[in-house]
Amino acid sequence: MSSSKTPINVAILGATGRVGQELIKVLEERKFPVKEFRALASARSKDSKVMFNGKEYSVQEPSEEAFKGIDLVLASAGADISEKLAPLAVKQGACVIDNSNAFRMDPSVPLVVPEVNGEALKQHKGIIANPNCSTAQLVVVLKPLHDAAGLKRVIVSTYQSVSGAGKEAMEELELQTKAISNGGEYKPQVFQHQIAYNLIPHIDKFLPNGYTKEEMKVVQETQKILGLSDLPVTCTAVRVPVVISHSESVLVELEKELSPEKAQDILAKSPAVEVVDNPSEALYPTPLEAAGKDPVYVGRIRVDTSSKNGLNMWVVADNLRIGAALNAVRIAEYMLEHNLIRSMVNA
Repeated sequence: MSSSKTPINVAILGATGRVGQELIKVLEERKFPVKEFRALASARSKDSKVMFNGKEYSVQEPSEEAFKGIDLVLASAGADISEKLAPLAVKQGACVIDNSNAFRMDPSVPLVVPEVNGEALKQHKGIIANPNCSTAQLVVVLKPLHDAAGLKRVIVSTYQSVSGAGKEAMEELELQTKAISNGGEYKPQVFQHQIAYNLIPHIDKFLPNGYTKEEMKVVQETQKILGLSDLPVTCTAVRVPVVISHSESVLVELEKELSPEKAQDILAKSPAVEVVDNPSEALYPTPLEAAGKDPVYVGRIRVDTSSKNGLNMWVVADNLRIGAALNAVRIAEYMLEHNLIRSMVNA
């Protein structure tokens, strides 16, 4: 078993992608103990190089052989690839923390935000799922409130940045904005409609119930992470012309009355939350100010005028960090601390 001080062999699957690059950055920032590092990506990236801790690494194509000797795989290469390769990595003795939606609702796979349900990692069988970016920042706020007053119902509307759709989406926003600003045209290629100067209430595919897959991910993943399978949750997910950071308007109905001031105090004590809430001074979270930072920011906490024991609030976080790379590395840190990285190998 690994200990929290023992360096381990780490591979990043999808190392050349936006989240893969953020994973590298977070590993460096947090001084994660890496002994051997491997960068894995698809064939189209095989001649690419990535930098990690000041050293250049050639990108390799992923295969069962490429996982040999690896203790931990941080995967960010899409559901189809994870479904194929994660079991191969586990077969070679690695633990896989997967950022895709391939395993999130699998009952045998822990879906984890360490500050919320880190204990679930002790039940892992080699694969651990990282939640949807919108879910990750939401549950960090919901858990302390539930512990204090009991969640009765959650209504969330998300305002999701284009970085959640990848590098090409970020480029489309930039190029489209420039083109339109100069009187030109840039037809949508990544999104269903123009994203510059616009909002699109459509993320992922529509389902027969009229919700999108993105919206139902928030519903189902929130219930699973909190261990509240019957908790009523509903979501509307909207893409907005913001580069990085997702914002959420959240209404929580609670079993017991909780004042906004008490909610502020409770959330301020959470190590993953920072309260920014003084509207009279125009102090509240914004996506621009959250970008590149670790906390989940909460503000505009106020009594809901339409429900008993309801609170409205505004929640903002860097989706590439708390919703992907940072949460994945925090999972890895928790596993190291509790000697869970090589539990499959030594079982």
